[in-house]
Amino acid sequence: MSGRPWTDAEDSIMRARYATEPARALAAQLGRTERAVYMRADFLGLKKPVELVRAVNAANVAKAGAAYRFKPGHSTWNKGVSWNAGGRSAETRFAKGERRGAAAMNLQPIGTERVNKDGNIVRKVADTGNKRTDWRPVHVLLWERHNGTVPAGHIVVFKDRNAANVTIENLDCITRAENMRRNSHYNRYPLEVSRLIQLRGALNRKINAMEASQ
Repeated sequence: MSGRPWTDAEDSIMRARYATEPARALAAQLGRTERAVYMRADFLGLKKPVELVRAVNAANVAKAGAAYRFKPGHSTWNKGVSWNAGGRSAETRFAKGERRGAAAMNLQPIGTERVNKDGNIVRKVADTGNKRTDWRPVHVLLWERHNGTVPAGHIVVFKDRNAANVTIENLDCITRAENMRRNSHYNRYPLEVSRLIQLRGALNRKINAMEASQ
């Protein structure tokens, strides 16, 4: 019985064999539960070698994994079985090839125009599925048509800050640093003064470009 006192002979067996034998085997020989064996080992200060514990754990994991691993040639229970949700599910089910939401937006034909979250008019120019390259601002396309690719570190802005006024006369290509100063000027000065500061910046850029070409 597990409640009976431990004898000196049993303690001797525990000391001699606990480190190398499974607790289950000792429990069977001593007529005790595994829990009782573990508790007595703890009381006696007995421990199993770390290497043995790791090996036993690895073996148990491998054994458990093998029990759930598919065998070669295994066939699942639902292979070849069709399933129908029934009810009215067919009414809300996507048709083959159907797109909705953002996918439907990207599916729009090339040439489609819309207003993006920044308030700029954008046009679909490609159909790769990448929104950044498929949709481009119309004012940038217009500027590039007249001047070529926008230089690195530059952006195309509206001179009058009106995104709906997409004309080449209303567009300017400036550096990002200039755009930060431009936005600061608009916040601090009246519109007329801000426009003069912007024109001075454009004039300086042209002068610098002419001097560099000489």
